Amino acid sequence: MDLTVEEARRRAEVVAALGPEWDPVAVPREEEAAHALLYSGLDEEQQGLHAMLVAAGVLPREVPDRAPSA
Repeated sequence: MDLTVEEARRRAEVVAALGPEWDPVAVPREEEAAHALLYSGLDEEQQGLHAMLVAAGVLPREVPDRAPSA
């Protein structure tokens, strides 16, 4: 059973549902900006907790081209 046509239709429906303003290139940049904002302005205790969560693998490590949060 070939589901190629059904998969193409499903993908087209997903893209249509996202709407014309959806920009797949901007999404990662916006996520990085949100991440940087979320972890900016941490006090010393919060920075320590953030570092501990990163070391434990709970939070992702910093992306190389992004400024570190702690």
